[in-house]
Amino acid sequence: MKELFGFSLTAIYLTVLIVVGSCTLLYMLFADLADGVTEGIPFFDPAVILSFISITAAGGYLLERFTSIASIVVFIVALIIAAILTALLYFFLLVPLRSAEVSLVYTDASLEGQTAKVIVPIPLDGFGEIVIESVNGIISKRAASYQSEEIPYDAKVLIIEVKEGTAFVTSYNKGFTNT
Repeated sequence: MKELFGFSLTAIYLTVLIVVGSCTLLYMLFADLADGVTEGIPFFDPAVILSFISITAAGGYLLERFTSIASIVVFIVALIIAAILTALLYFFLLVPLRSAEVSLVYTDASLEGQTAKVIVPIPLDGFGEIVIESVNGIISKRAASYQSEEIPYDAKVLIIEVKEGTAFVTSYNKGFTNT
């Protein structure tokens, strides 16, 4: 049996795998804190480092356990496999996830100039309701006529301004453009 410092190599690989797997679980729970602490350190991403060590330990364990390859070759092969898988994980999973932070938050000012559809008719001097379809989903807002006109159900309207949660709208004419 192959040994290092009096321990079998399979036991070392398995112990490293269990410890780093536990650290990965803790990192998943406290990722925001860990990212804040390591923010100023370039080229230090705990998710990538932990996955690299985990994959190396898993590959080393499996190769030591089920093959008769020399231990140094097992370690080198495990490092190569881990480097390839970690690079794939980083470039095809972590980078896109971090750059795809989409917020569902919208401001009243961001609604101005958009078109909407009337779902509750807007009376002359009263309120109705409109829906706005956006990348964030469908937003429903209380609406009033900007030019004191009745606007029927299912009419397309243009949002002129939004004050105190009420969208002031006008009938949408072909001359207007959606900005």
